[in-house]
Amino acid sequence: MRNKKLLIIASLLCLALLVTALPLAGGCGGGDTGSKTLKVGIMTPHTGGAAEKGVPLRDANLDCIKYINDELGGVNGYLIEPINLDSQYKADQSVINIDKFMNDRCLFFTTSSSTEMGFVQEIANRNGFPGLVAYSSPSNYHPPLHIYGQMPDYGDDWTAFTQYYLENIWEGTGKPRMALMVLNNPTGAGATIAARAMADTLGVEIIATEEHTTSTISEMEALTRVKDKNPDVIYISSTPKPAAVIIQNAKDLGMYPGVTIGVCHAAMTKALIDLGGADVVEGVYGVFPTVSWDEDVPGIAKMKEYAEKLHPSDLNNGDYMAAWAQSLVIAEILKKALESVDYEVLAKGDKEAWEAIEKYGFQGLDGYDVGGLQSPVSYVTGDNRLGRSLRIFQVQNGAMAVLTGWVEAPVVNYEDFDWFMQK
Repeated sequence: MRNKKLLIIASLLCLALLVTALPLAGGCGGGDTGSKTLKVGIMTPHTGGAAEKGVPLRDANLDCIKYINDELGGVNGYLIEPINLDSQYKADQSVINIDKFMNDRCLFFTTSSSTEMGFVQEIANRNGFPGLVAYSSPSNYHPPLHIYGQMPDYGDDWTAFTQYYLENIWEGTGKPRMALMVLNNPTGAGATIAARAMADTLGVEIIATEEHTTSTISEMEALTRVKDKNPDVIYISSTPKPAAVIIQNAKDLGMYPGVTIGVCHAAMTKALIDLGGADVVEGVYGVFPTVSWDEDVPGIAKMKEYAEKLHPSDLNNGDYMAAWAQSLVIAEILKKALESVDYEVLAKGDKEAWEAIEKYGFQGLDGYDVGGLQSPVSYVTGDNRLGRSLRIFQVQNGAMAVLTGWVEAPVVNYEDFDWFMQK
């Protein structure tokens, strides 16, 4: 009898707790939105050949979405539900990921890199599934279809650096001789394409184009060939680890210091200094599409707070800032879409939802300032770059020093070149 009474009391307590908890469950997210969420697929290479970049990129994407959900109440009261998957920087895994994003009814998807997007953009374009790439290459959205660049691309990097070099560094006569050291994927191809399209217009001579892999441990053979051609400047379009190898090899060959070295924004991060050594990469120039960590812009303080609290090893990393900005853009795209479309339309995560996200979200962007972390994002018909400006940096005393203000990268109509369309 005693055990029976205890059982009845325990049951009543459980029922009371359940009833008490029910209103809390219904109120999650604020108002009548309940547990309704907005699904977004986020792809980052946090293992594999670009993990030194992928880890801080993943950290920032998720940290910023946590900030948006926890402190801002999501987007119009709806929480962002990130479906974060590791690409491993491999084609097969990237394809598996995008299929999952579509099957999970994500509204759109992002990638960190041009290479990941290169693996899946045909699938995305064929299905009308919108995509946003942080670090892009011209091949990702030329011709412009359903893929958009968060910031200027690797072709823009080459153009901006080359213009700066000609105006501020080159002191010779005639055309400076430039060698390209490029990664064998869209990161490298972006610079190669831009150089092919714009070298004559700008006034440089491309004397060599040498490809390498993400796993390279030595580029001495390639650099020896380049050295024999007596370059004035070497431009590296790659990720931090291979770029660090190339700069170290150039130093060992007695080429650097001496020849000017510039790198694209994929390489111009804290990881380049950590991997190459501050003394080795001192003086290297590069471009980057965000502000630096010590600048006073509205979005810096909250980003620093979350990095210090959740991922202190990512402090002062440009990749973390780029991905934090990407998540702010994600939220703005969702916000713009919700201004024109009911949640119920988006909740389906089908082709109708994708069309609405693209038309009202992506193409509705108009001067959003991204907390001052990068150039404002806007959609312009025929130009799927949403951010169009970057800045020139140089490694000075073991840190990235800003040399210029925002430099707008001009539109290059690659579609006008037969060789590009026939690639």
